[in-house]
Amino acid sequence: MTCDRLVCANCAGPVCEGRCAVCRASRERLQHQNGPLAGLSPAALIALVVALVAVALLAQQTA
Repeated sequence: MTCDRLVCANCAGPVCEGRCAVCRASRERLQHQNGPLAGLSPAALIALVVALVAVALLAQQTA
């Protein structure tokens, strides 16, 4: 889950903006839970998978 669409119960602002201490703490917790690829959009993840498949196919043809 990303914090893009989450609304803070404390300040009623978007969590991704980090307006208050509660927002900032929630944003940090989500970033640590999700890992390095969590911030990527679905389109970016699909492009990454396609690129990896293309590299694998090229490696297989040259070997």
